[in-house]
Order: sequence, then structure tokens, then C-alpha cells
Amino acid sequence: MTQKGVAEDIILGIIRCMDPKDLQIRSYTGGMASTNGYLLGSSKDGDTCLLIDAPLGVSQWLENLDELPTDLLLTHQHYDHVEDVAKMVAKGVRLHSFSPYSDDLTLEKLLQQSGIPIKVEPYKVENLLEGKSELEAGGLQFSLEHVPGHSPDSVVFIYNGINNGVAFGGDTLFAGGVGRADLPQGDMELLLTGIRSKLFTLPPETRVFPGHGPDTTIQVEQSTNPFL
Repeated sequence: MTQKGVAEDIILGIIRCMDPKDLQIRSYTGGMASTNGYLLGSSKDGDTCLLIDAPLGVSQWLENLDELPTDLLLTHQHYDHVEDVAKMVAKGVRLHSFSPYSDDLTLEKLLQQSGIPIKVEPYKVENLLEGKSELEAGGLQFSLEHVPGHSPDSVVFIYNGINNGVAFGGDTLFAGGVGRADLPQGDMELLLTGIRSKLFTLPPETRVFPGHGPDTTIQVEQSTNPFL
């Protein structure tokens, strides 16, 4: 990514900065797949400073903001969500993920076989989330929902400590769409069942921050999502 690209992404993150009640949420979009990463809180203003997903360039974005998260939460390990993970771990950031690093989960093997030279620097997950229903990180308490179908390790992080609640779902549920299920270990019926049983039971005002595209709400997707 060029320096110009980094600067443009910083501006985008500030424009899309939201402050529901007392939790600041800033977004970054980067990499080949225009993948979203989310910064919760600030290392300058309090104890909470978390990053959700690590698309390409997010490490430089954080440096330019002079922010260093304590924790990094992965919604899943497809390559476009983890390209900067090793850089963040090298800075001492604690990594949380459903599964250990695997080049099957990152899709590196599949992409390389297709002629796309993707190579993710391996990393070690400090806190494995498989089998857990809650996570405390940076002073915030999250509920966890395992929603496979797009990727077998997909986790939705739900925080109810602010008005209406927020959910960080990676590539499970989008504004007007759902995650693709034609990748290895994908299963569309499993994905749709998980969304209906685990996400559509959340309060309708819950704000959903996806891995790609704009944010939405549970109510909007229940009413208008053509896949559901």
C-alpha cells in the first residue's frame, strides 16, 4: 500500500468514526478485498483500546493515529482479515481467535494454486475461543457466537454495554447480504441457520459492523435482506 493509500484510509476512518454512548468506534478499510477493521476505544483516553480484525495496512494506520491496542480479536482467519496480524502480535498485542493459525483457514493454499501470490506471515494465537461463550478484553465483556458457514472459525463478538448493543460479525452478515459459502468448508444452509438462530434473536436495534461494506442493524436485515 502506498503512503497516499494509507492517508486516504485514515481520513475514511475518521469520517466513519461513531460514538454510541461512551465507546468510540473507528473503522479502517484496506487490502485487496476492501476489508474493514475496527478500533474500539483509545489508548489515549482510557483503558480500552481493542482492534477487531487486521486487514492489510491497519498497522500503519494505527501508527499514524498514535494508537496501540492491547488486544486483537479475529472474526475469522481468511487472508484479508489477518494480513497485518503478525505485525500487531510483534508489538505485544494479545491475539484472540477461535482456532490456531492455519494456512488452510487463511486460504493461502487455495489462492496460491489459483495463481494469486498471497502469503500471510504466521502468528501464534494467545487466547483460543473455541468452546467459549464470553470474552473479557480491554475491560469490555463480549458475548461470543460461533456462526460457521462462511468459514469454520467464524465468531461474532457482541457488546451490550452501550445503547442498543453492537455486533462485529466479520463475513457472516452484511448490509443486504451474507458471506459467501463457496470457499473450502463453506456451507450456506449452516450459515443462514446460524444467522437466524444466533443473530436475529438479538435486539432489533443492535448495530452490526461487518467485514466489508457499511454497517447495518438486525432490524433492517430481518426486514430487507434477500438471503434471509
